[in-house]
Amino acid sequence: MKVIAATKNKGKIREMQEILSPLDIEIISQQEIGIDVDAEETGDTFERNALIKARAVAMICDYPVLADDSGLCVDCLGGAPGVRSSRYAGDGATDSDRINKLLTEMDGKTDRNAKFVTSVAFIFPNGREITASGEVHGVITDAPEGENGFGYDPIFYCTELKKTFAAASDEEKNSVSHRGRALKNLYEKLKMLEVR
Repeated sequence: MKVIAATKNKGKIREMQEILSPLDIEIISQQEIGIDVDAEETGDTFERNALIKARAVAMICDYPVLADDSGLCVDCLGGAPGVRSSRYAGDGATDSDRINKLLTEMDGKTDRNAKFVTSVAFIFPNGREITASGEVHGVITDAPEGENGFGYDPIFYCTELKKTFAAASDEEKNSVSHRGRALKNLYEKLKMLEVR
């Protein structure tokens, strides 16, 4: 079964394919079938944003559609940056800009607990919607550590790995990935439906 991924991110598509391939699912990017849609993420939860993205693509194709939304939630900031993780430091901001803004806001805070969250949405051609989520817990460091990864990875110390995501190898990060966990939860839901 062909499934359209409502993303242009090749890394996400690869991870989706690896986890869902045992269900005879072939992930195809929206670009591969000529869909150029960038849905505005106006939802107040990761799940709502994933559904917004999936619905935007589902409206213009006859395939099942898969989308995700992810972000960093910091306890002492009331869950911020949350659904605004990529827009946290304004339009056109770099990863460094976002990290610096977050570290400035956390200056002097003792509670540094945080989590990365992903929600995925799967929409069938008949309109049926399934969602799943995954998360990984850690703490925000005082300064960036590590050269790998992207986004907030250099300041997210994963308690399971005992290092920041940016200091971890791709294999290590993927073993505890919030997106991977969300996709595995989706896999189990689809498997129960005997999707083939």
